[in-house]
Amino acid sequence: MRPDDLPALHHTEHGPADGTPVLAIHGWTPDHRLMTGCCEPVFAARPRPYRRLYPDLPGMGRSSGVGVASSDDVLSCVEAYVDEQLGDSPFLLVGESYGGYLARALTARRAGQVRGLALICPVGRAVEQADRTVPRHQVLVKEIEVEPGSEFAEIAVVQTADTFERTEREVVVGVELADAEALARIRRRWVLNDEPEDGPAYGGPTLIVTGRQDSSTGYVDSWALLEHYPRATFAVLDTAGHNAQIERPELFGSLMNDWLDRVDHVGASSSA
Repeated sequence: MRPDDLPALHHTEHGPADGTPVLAIHGWTPDHRLMTGCCEPVFAARPRPYRRLYPDLPGMGRSSGVGVASSDDVLSCVEAYVDEQLGDSPFLLVGESYGGYLARALTARRAGQVRGLALICPVGRAVEQADRTVPRHQVLVKEIEVEPGSEFAEIAVVQTADTFERTEREVVVGVELADAEALARIRRRWVLNDEPEDGPAYGGPTLIVTGRQDSSTGYVDSWALLEHYPRATFAVLDTAGHNAQIERPELFGSLMNDWLDRVDHVGASSSA
């Protein structure tokens, strides 16, 4: 049940209602389009039908941030969303950046319900920016001129017309909708009360995708998560920053498909 003082989440849904459920959680300040942009090409091409759920986190996209004052409140909203949309049905979970942090926490609480976990450039062991081990920003592919000081200029490792257009379409449009007051309130209590990896290890098929040149969350602090996920594939993508899914789309798609194949194999083995 959702606490009465916390808002419901706006969401977008794709695929048949009886498909395998997938919950995809976006990162800090964008909205669900960050996830539809990279996940839909993967799931739509799979032979198995999937019911893909893409919520906007509180204070982001079209979800209200009223009454939300911490990451624990955000997590409560996500848990309530799972209860409302999925009940106790098993589902696959994908999280990007801050959404990966929340996804890890949700998996810790519902390990028996999460059939597989995929983390895209996640916030790792070091939650606060000042504590993270990250490389300096560098541009490895530059085919266009970009506005100096813009978010794209400061984050993108691959600066091409395609990565710029996708960033505008999948990231910037959501950032422009964010409720700055609500996000500032949440940011003051950004660290979850419970460390996601404090409990038992999660044994489901897992994927952790990181960017070798990611100057936001890096890869070192995510590597520190590995022992908690004994069925994890850990990938560090060269020529990729914090939007690795945009900058290395083919490799990202291959890794996601491998993860989904591993999830299917576990499902087939358990039903044999």
